[in-house]
Amino acid sequence: MSANLVIIPTYNEKENIENIIRAVFGLSITFHILVIEDGSPDGTAAIVKKLQNEFPTQLFIVERKGKLGLGTAYIAGFKWALSNKYEFIFEMDADFSHNPNDLLKLYDACANKGADVAIGSRYITGVNVVNWPMGRVLMSYLASKYVRFILGVKIADTTAGFKCYRREVLETIELNKIRFKGYAFQIEMKYTAFECGFIIKEVPIIFINRELGTSKMNGGIFGEAFLGVIYLKINSWFRKFPKKGKR
Repeated sequence: MSANLVIIPTYNEKENIENIIRAVFGLSITFHILVIEDGSPDGTAAIVKKLQNEFPTQLFIVERKGKLGLGTAYIAGFKWALSNKYEFIFEMDADFSHNPNDLLKLYDACANKGADVAIGSRYITGVNVVNWPMGRVLMSYLASKYVRFILGVKIADTTAGFKCYRREVLETIELNKIRFKGYAFQIEMKYTAFECGFIIKEVPIIFINRELGTSKMNGGIFGEAFLGVIYLKINSWFRKFPKKGKR
């Protein structure tokens, strides 16, 4: 059994899902994939199930009824990963905005270079974003600056969604207390890991905007993140975070 699980949440990703699965399975290190499928009307689930015949021991799917939010999809995936004894658990989008080859960099950071959480970072070496409108690049970049200022975390890309966690991180940070479901979920996970004392390292990647399918980003997601950061900071004054190595 592989020690590595890539969690891919999907909603209407029929144009991308088969290609991303084959790309991950073609890497030099063995990965398993868990698709968290939120009731896509376009037939995404049927494509995954057909591929399970080809990859019966590597490809898994959890089907949910309707769009329940990115955060809840990953929490469901994390719990599945822990119950199935995976050691390294990855978050990745289905739309090739995250290059599957960069999974190897994230794995190396956690398996060989001392990281507890490895972040595929768009901003650690400048602004490495391709095919985004300038307004969205600025919004994302300034959002990370804002989060860093309010929460006091030394992370250049605080909103990144391409990550690797060592198992101990997800066992420690009390997944049932993670509050946010949208964009702010990514911030909350990093901040919680930071407060628990885990080592977070950023690995430079180039983020390429999707070519196929439709983006799920909207203004409300950014609004949740803006107010959510303030909530996280205030809540941290009253919360006792579990610490690394103290479980």
